[in-house]
Amino acid sequence: MAKAIYRNIPDSQGNNAYQQDPDFARLLSVYLPAELRDHLEPVFQELGALTGDELERLAREADRNPPTLRFRNRDGSDAQVVEKHPSYQRLEYYAFSRFGLAAMSHRGNVLGWPEVMPPLVKYGLTYLFVQAEFGLCCPLSMTDALTRTLRKFGDEALINRFIDDLTSQDEDSLFQGAMFMTEQDAGSDVGAITTEARFEDGVWRLYGDKWFCSNADADLAMVLARPSGGDGGTKGLTLFLLPRRLPDGTLNRYRLIRLKDKLGTRSMASGEIVLEGAEAYVVGEPGNGFKQMTDMINMSRLSNGVRSAGMMRRSVNEALFIARNRVAFGRKLIDLPLLKRQLVKMMVTAEQGRSMVFHTAECLRRADQGDAVAAKLLRILTPLIKFRTTRDARKVAADGMEVRGGCGYIEEWSDARVLRDAHLGSIWEGTSNIVALDVFRAIRREQTLPVLSEHLQQLLSESALSDSERQRFESVLEQVTAAAERVAGDNTLEADARRIASALYNFTSAVFLAWEAARIGDDLRRLALAKLVLSHKLLPRDPLKPEAGDGDWLAALLAETPLSRDQVDAVWEA
Repeated sequence: MAKAIYRNIPDSQGNNAYQQDPDFARLLSVYLPAELRDHLEPVFQELGALTGDELERLAREADRNPPTLRFRNRDGSDAQVVEKHPSYQRLEYYAFSRFGLAAMSHRGNVLGWPEVMPPLVKYGLTYLFVQAEFGLCCPLSMTDALTRTLRKFGDEALINRFIDDLTSQDEDSLFQGAMFMTEQDAGSDVGAITTEARFEDGVWRLYGDKWFCSNADADLAMVLARPSGGDGGTKGLTLFLLPRRLPDGTLNRYRLIRLKDKLGTRSMASGEIVLEGAEAYVVGEPGNGFKQMTDMINMSRLSNGVRSAGMMRRSVNEALFIARNRVAFGRKLIDLPLLKRQLVKMMVTAEQGRSMVFHTAECLRRADQGDAVAAKLLRILTPLIKFRTTRDARKVAADGMEVRGGCGYIEEWSDARVLRDAHLGSIWEGTSNIVALDVFRAIRREQTLPVLSEHLQQLLSESALSDSERQRFESVLEQVTAAAERVAGDNTLEADARRIASALYNFTSAVFLAWEAARIGDDLRRLALAKLVLSHKLLPRDPLKPEAGDGDWLAALLAETPLSRDQVDAVWEA
């Protein structure tokens, strides 16, 4: 039944976010085994319905009622309690308990599946969940990443002590995780960390300030600290696991000083912490902490990209719904030529992000199984995603707000919250400059560019491109690779890092889109999107030359219906 539109104000509340997005199901068939994909179809349907209705309402309420910090109990005893609104607690139930998003990568029997889920399932469900609620996805990601890092580097006794609680779906026994790294003196410059670790009375104790601690009341946190007398810089840092409470149930010796008043992610508590001899446990090799923490950082960076891609899709969903249902000047908005172009630009950028994160999730699966090629792909794709997808989300969210018009600026709609939250991804776990430089560090130190280039060549050979189209793509690949090699090999070209990283991201995403089109079959929509990426973001264009009129391919793209070969052939002229 079509939804009634009251006085020309389209409201998508109640729509199923999964069903609104026909490419979602197609891509799950590309990246998941058929049996698992069929098993999960009802799960995606359920979460899609929740995302478009209850989760959205809960997220709106949690955003209006941020957490508060209670320092003392009424009898004067120390409390240090972060009090969360019931709406946020209900969101926690859905994420951690009902859907097991923090557990499914670490044990079987989540969502009725006996084995550990591949990363694409976790990221696919998160991509959907974040279209309603962003703030909670940070604790969710950190719990998942902390568990991974602990299992990868912790000793057996430490793992056995905490693994059941970290992977529990029981609200009463679940442990959430966090990463406490940033200090006043040390943000991106991690080697400047001043937090000190002292070995006292047979245990390690931490002293110092941590300036930005998200999920501030987490049960466990990974912390970088410098053992007394240790080397300076990153080489002198050790990774520690910090419990909120000690085995006897008492609070550990650190205090929450205050909670941050943030632009976005208001539903989730970020705070400042003073460590006053807090007991902690060494994780991995002493003095090698930064390298070990990097694994957790990279997982958080990839998760940031997934969340940014999901928020872009939320903005596209909203913009399409409005354009299809609002009338102006006697026509539906979606029939207005200038808005058509705006919507397609939003869609292209959003689908680039989705293809990048889904394809990288598959690389992560293979890398974790020991595939050395996939590990190198993961190493370069992760900073590419963190750099570009997170920045693109800000633009797409702003364009989505503009499509809604004045209502988009009003907090009772989703647009303002999505726009505020979208700014987080390009800041946390490394700002854009830091992560763009990391792309070229991966190329220079780990020789990832030849591996990526060969992978893209292979995907082009398996894509839905014609011979002439493939030649065009291969020509651009040569140019992009050469440019990236120059920047990686010459420190004087550092100022070009953002521009060339963007080009590498755009080309890589275009190849992924073209490859997906071949896997999907007779629907060539993603091939059209790939060609639009190439023609509008990489190939030279005359900004003063009139463009060809819109073909029927553009209307088909916006209707999200299959495109024919003839329609795709017309895209080069757009």
